[in-house]
Amino acid sequence: MTRFFNALGPGLLFAGAAVGVSHLVQSTRAGASFGFALIGIVIFANIYKYPAFSFGARYAAATGTSLLQGYRNQGRWALALYGFVTLATMFTVQAAVTLVSGALALNLIGLAGIELPKSAWSLTIACAVLLAICASLLVVGRYRWLQRIINATIVVLVLATLSATVLALTKLDTSSVTLLPPSSIVDQRMTMIAMVALIGWMPSAFDVSIWQSLWTLARGRDTGSPAAVPDVMRDFKIGYWGTAILALSFLTLGASVMHTQGASFSPAAPVFVGQVISLFTEQLGSWSLPLIAASAFTVMFSTTLTVVDGFPRAIATLKDRLSSDEVRETQREVVRKPYWMALLVLGIGSLIVIHSFLGDLKSMVDLATSLSVLTAPVLAWLNHRAVFADRAMGEGRPGKRMMAFSWFGIAASLALVAYYLWALAMPAG
Repeated sequence: MTRFFNALGPGLLFAGAAVGVSHLVQSTRAGASFGFALIGIVIFANIYKYPAFSFGARYAAATGTSLLQGYRNQGRWALALYGFVTLATMFTVQAAVTLVSGALALNLIGLAGIELPKSAWSLTIACAVLLAICASLLVVGRYRWLQRIINATIVVLVLATLSATVLALTKLDTSSVTLLPPSSIVDQRMTMIAMVALIGWMPSAFDVSIWQSLWTLARGRDTGSPAAVPDVMRDFKIGYWGTAILALSFLTLGASVMHTQGASFSPAAPVFVGQVISLFTEQLGSWSLPLIAASAFTVMFSTTLTVVDGFPRAIATLKDRLSSDEVRETQREVVRKPYWMALLVLGIGSLIVIHSFLGDLKSMVDLATSLSVLTAPVLAWLNHRAVFADRAMGEGRPGKRMMAFSWFGIAASLALVAYYLWALAMPAG
């Protein structure tokens, strides 16, 4: 038990990074738009992505280095390829999660009776303040504060979401439940793009697997005792499959409340977050409005915080791996100067994207998730090569079944890219 609790943490950070836009926005929107027709898609996405995500925690525990060292072992070209993928996605990813967080913050301030000017700049400024707060928390507390904040917010989210879902299920007409989308919508262009956007971040983008390996190392440094592979994998599974259950819960809320009423979500972020909060309050009662608003903001803030840490942590380690052949990740924290430089660039770039998409949250999220879909096969393949080609994995190396499972996940990622490109090529009508 002591070993397990020493390992516990990075899996919850995974949940903190995943349970954000992909769940609060995408899963809920899927339920509201299509009912339960996409529930099979959500389940499938969580299953086929499992190997690529699990390799981050496994590799770090088995080798004492991050997945980026596994990329370096393949050659600098692998690190350069990862760098290109990161630059292509990081601004839209950070912008999407921060925009939702900012909208929830303004909603919470409004519930407190504080009137703010209703302008585009108000939301942009709120997002800038949130990014500054996240950076300040990481300056002061680094990994330790990151972990403690996420631990608290995940507990609140799970209790609120599962309570609302149970109440929604009591009012559900089970005859409307189907595990697969009907053929009548699978070949419609807009529905195809919506399904791709849903899968793109379900449960999250593959970048998080690299962050997971870095968080696993940071947890070992924080506790002073690096955890064994079985304990690390147990922690990861708790976080991973917990996010899958929450994804189904959010889809259920959207399907059982909004879809049955024929309602749809607004593309404007402030209105959208108000609609999401109402899903909970309709089930739990009006008394829960302040609690749910605070919980939703806390959850999205935790996602913003993990992404603010994840990209710079990976970029700083990437620079270190490119410039040195020495393996030293277990001995020290990430290099601070590149970390803060990357965080500053990430913040400025994200705010530019946010201000460009203030009135259309849907388009921003679809752009971010689509970019993640296009880059997913590359990261899944690099993760596979890192784990199965490294002799340092020793007994932590997965068996033949997991190898086959991983190839299946890579093939599914490639198929999704082909499906998305087919959808884009279809006539708009």
